[in-house]
Amino acid sequence: MPLYSLFHYAPACFIGAVKLNSIAPVLRLPALGSCILRHSTIAAAALALFFPAAAQGRDLLLKKGDRLAVVGDSITEQRQYSRFIEDYLLACTPELRLQIFQFGWSGERAPGFAKRMDNDLIPWKPTVVTTAFGMNDGSYQPYNDNIGKTYEDGTRLIQDRMKEIGARMVVGGPGPVDTDSWQRKKPDADKYYNDNLGKLGDIAGKLAEERGFVFADLHPLMMDVMAKAKAANGAAYHVCGGDGVHPGANGHLVMAYTFLKALGVDGDIGTITVDMKDGATGSDGHKIVSAKAGVVELESTRYPFCFDGAEKDPGGTRSILPFLPFNEDLNRYTLVVKNLDGENAEVTWGAASKTFSKKQLGEGINLAAEFIDNPFSKPFQALDRMVAEKQAFETNMIKRIITNFRSVRGAIGDDPEMDDLLAKLYAKLAEKQEALQEQARAAVVPVAHKITVQAK
Repeated sequence: MPLYSLFHYAPACFIGAVKLNSIAPVLRLPALGSCILRHSTIAAAALALFFPAAAQGRDLLLKKGDRLAVVGDSITEQRQYSRFIEDYLLACTPELRLQIFQFGWSGERAPGFAKRMDNDLIPWKPTVVTTAFGMNDGSYQPYNDNIGKTYEDGTRLIQDRMKEIGARMVVGGPGPVDTDSWQRKKPDADKYYNDNLGKLGDIAGKLAEERGFVFADLHPLMMDVMAKAKAANGAAYHVCGGDGVHPGANGHLVMAYTFLKALGVDGDIGTITVDMKDGATGSDGHKIVSAKAGVVELESTRYPFCFDGAEKDPGGTRSILPFLPFNEDLNRYTLVVKNLDGENAEVTWGAASKTFSKKQLGEGINLAAEFIDNPFSKPFQALDRMVAEKQAFETNMIKRIITNFRSVRGAIGDDPEMDDLLAKLYAKLAEKQEALQEQARAAVVPVAHKITVQAK
């Protein structure tokens, strides 16, 4: 198993809230040189003892009103992990009121984006930027020094420019190719290319550490999740897509998870406490409308993240959940029940009912994990459709219009009047994008729902 960390917060010795025993066979602390904590409950305890801030999770990178740019190649332009990130930030952290823009470009490499970032990205004035390059930079062949140097040079230009404009940054390494579907006629192709991609991730991480940026190491986590998922569902369960490169919704959820963790979201959606003898209480975003004898009616403005697809469908998000601690780390919507008469109780939420022990309910159950289909599912789908429409507009805005400003300037030359015209056109397009952002934000409507706890 390769050595890796899910992400580094550099240069400080700091690690986000990671479930060591579920996703990180090895956790590497960059500021400690060769100090390596191996996956175990003992390692988790040691981390909590010596690095309490790391064990509790690091500070949220995002601030209210931030402008978050999601940048990358065709995997980003698929508009799936970028959509999941936006869905999450709008529905699960609505108080941040973020502006989000997807900048994916099919076939792009780090040096290519470095050439267009001043024209395409900087005018949008991002305050936080995520990047995911490397898949194309590896040139689909074994690693060599020239590949590494070209990628390093392009990545350095991007990171230095973001530093100049004062943007905070999550630098994503490349994900892997699928160990089954990638170039099946070449038995070793997935091995040598994943080795290449891993090395490119190391380069991106080193540069991020030098500049104090967060590093989201996609490759090792996706490899780990892919191995577990294929062991359970068969080799044909593709985490990186049928072509071996472009993931389905399952792989994109792993990517979204990694970036959201790197952004520092704490995953606390809310807590509903039901006292069977004395009503109920709800945390922020969850208003108790009525509570009597274990029947609680609520109105919620903060959603849990919701999933779709069949249990073994790589085209849906549900199927990857057994191999990824998304609900545990990022999607905790907790129900606690006190003063329950009896050793068990049936909990009904929406159309589904499940039975839990008194002990489980006293400690708290995660409604988002236990009830995949729930009262938030349809409102969440409506939000997702709005975000998809918005991100499709952003792709066209950048690829068909904004990026061509470079050609206009090249043809006209230094012309203040033309610069003014282009600035006005950009402002008009940005106005449309902001309107779509507000429509997506408005899609997070209050959800009325009921939780019933019946002692058995």
